[in-house]
Amino acid sequence: MQTSTLIASRSDSAASRLRTDILSGTAGPGTLLAESAVALRLGVSRVPVREALFTLEREGLVEFSPTGRAFVKKLTPQDFEELFVLRLTLEPLASRLAAPKLKQSASRLEKNLAATRRAKSVQEVTRLDLEFHQIILEASGNARLLKLWRSLRGELELWLGRLHRSHQLQTQETLSETADAHEAIVNCFQTQTPAACERLMREHILGWREWLPLSS
Repeated sequence: MQTSTLIASRSDSAASRLRTDILSGTAGPGTLLAESAVALRLGVSRVPVREALFTLEREGLVEFSPTGRAFVKKLTPQDFEELFVLRLTLEPLASRLAAPKLKQSASRLEKNLAATRRAKSVQEVTRLDLEFHQIILEASGNARLLKLWRSLRGELELWLGRLHRSHQLQTQETLSETADAHEAIVNCFQTQTPAACERLMREHILGWREWLPLSS
């Protein structure tokens, strides 16, 4: 029992460190994640590394070749397009459903917005950006809608991180633009109708359309 618990703990730690490398762009798309090399770098055996790689595969961050080798997932232009369409389908609807609840209290969104304005890195902005949208999904009260969105969370973070980094290289304004857009959404929830909130969220996601598709 103690051995399995220790392996699980080390697997979680390995998954966390690899996840950070992938989402920050340190380990770029297509990077080979050889079990032996990763285990040596992290100071653990290959067993927890293997479990960590399986976890990251389920999250959509790692893919295995037919020969069983693990690589950082490459998102193709088609992948980006599909994720974009799903966001455009799920999130405006969630905003309309969540509007009555968020009109009563948007404190979680406001805290997230404040944290976004204090963010020190593009990776932190990406994490907070998705957290902002997840809060809205949770407020929708639709468990199946939230479950579907959560199933996409890993790939969405991979996608959005790449978009943010690309945008940052071109404008140096990722943080301020994200925070300003989210502030407008919070204000809409507090003052406008559910239909207006749905429209604004659709416009917000459509704003990313100019960045698609990216090359893999």
